[in-house]
Amino acid sequence: MAQTNDTIEVYLEEGKKKTIAGALDWPGWARIGRDEEAALAALVDYGERYGRVLEKTDITFRPPADFSELVVVERLEGNATTDFGAPDIAPSADEQPVDEAEHQRFEAILEACWQAFDEAVVAAEGKTLRKGPRGGGRELEGIMEHVLGADRSYLSTLGWKYKRDKRLGLQKAMEECQTAILDGLAAAVRGELPKEGPRGGKRWSARYYVRRSAWHVLDHVWEIEDRVEQ
Repeated sequence: MAQTNDTIEVYLEEGKKKTIAGALDWPGWARIGRDEEAALAALVDYGERYGRVLEKTDITFRPPADFSELVVVERLEGNATTDFGAPDIAPSADEQPVDEAEHQRFEAILEACWQAFDEAVVAAEGKTLRKGPRGGGRELEGIMEHVLGADRSYLSTLGWKYKRDKRLGLQKAMEECQTAILDGLAAAVRGELPKEGPRGGKRWSARYYVRRSAWHVLDHVWEIEDRVEQ
């Protein structure tokens, strides 16, 4: 792995208004700031929170103490999605194939993210979520629906599908989608999915899929935790 005793490799996705810093070997650990310094600072600040997500896995993670442990290894030109506040450009390392050990690690990270989301939802049930400065912000069920919708969309970008059964409750539908995610990831790792869609659009690699999916789930885990009124 790229995390040694001293450094963590990071890539930057640099838009015109915002910059996203992502830890290359730690899917889901990516934060945004108005510029490089702010994005890296946010990444360090969220290191301990990311570590808590992985506590119930067998994965060893040590959050950085400060900036000195981060090494920027790639800079990517961002786009409108970057400036909106979401990662959209895959680092070059994400084109590398995934071996079985990495596949198992990615599964463990995704499952840890889903568990963290479930725990955040349970902790927030029956409580008020603070609104944003203009009264914005989804309610809890709306966040769950949004995450499920994004998971379905991300799966199609990988080249896999999940069709929701409308008869199922929201939580059960999320669980079924997660099973589809693991199936789709396994197929991508085995090289069974085309790299281009039927209309020629480039699909996500297995590595980038895990990176983007884990980031989105954790972004909403931390949103729920930060918005719950005690």
